[in-house]
Amino acid sequence: MCELLGMSANVPTDIVFSFTGLMQRGGRTGPHRDGWGIGFYEGRGLRLFQDPRASSESEVAQLVQRYPIKSEVVIGHIRQANVGRVCLANTHPFVREMWGRNWCFAHNGQLQDFHPAPGFYRPVGDTDSEAAFCDLLNRLRLAFPEPPPFEQLLPGLVEACAAYRRQGVFNCLLSDGDWLFSFCSSKLAHITRRAPFGPAQLKDADLRVDFQAETTPNDVVTVLATEPLTDNENWGRYQPGEWRLWRAGECRAQGVA
Repeated sequence: MCELLGMSANVPTDIVFSFTGLMQRGGRTGPHRDGWGIGFYEGRGLRLFQDPRASSESEVAQLVQRYPIKSEVVIGHIRQANVGRVCLANTHPFVREMWGRNWCFAHNGQLQDFHPAPGFYRPVGDTDSEAAFCDLLNRLRLAFPEPPPFEQLLPGLVEACAAYRRQGVFNCLLSDGDWLFSFCSSKLAHITRRAPFGPAQLKDADLRVDFQAETTPNDVVTVLATEPLTDNENWGRYQPGEWRLWRAGECRAQGVA
């Protein structure tokens, strides 16, 4: 299956350390050779990098590692194809505009016999992941013709994710650039770093960072990943059916579907 990467922070933060670890799993320390992508929010803008090549061999991925973009919300993905060809159109994360904001989505898992009714949003590629993203936005757009506070979207988001989970495996990250919604069907981990900061060592690369030297005492940064990216920190693991809503690095709501 694929692997996810997400970040929510209260200050613009670069994710090069975590991104470097994840990229090794795309063909070097893991089998996820079928493309990768990462989206960095900058206010209402979204800077998106994608490549259908294996991330461990991608020159675009090397560019991102050399270019420490700072963002408060990030969604990344490395792909091991189950449904759909290996091509740029099928590379996560997927992006659509709704209510004047860029919505970004990535999925880990596979849905069986998934054929949602067509709506305003339609897939460009042929993955079950993009089909689910379009269906999810169609549900929200139908329920709320005008943009509500994000918290009012939670019942519909959780209900939809629980329905997708009944058709297979559905781990996902979704953001509008401010909030980061996460849902676990089978596997998802998280860590929140805050003062006092300490060192971290990647599992998949010989790279160590002392966050004390890179942060201020007020920084709060939460990183989410399918599997923990470091081997000297205590990551929390989601339970199956658990969802969490993050903003500015803090968990603002959570529950189990």
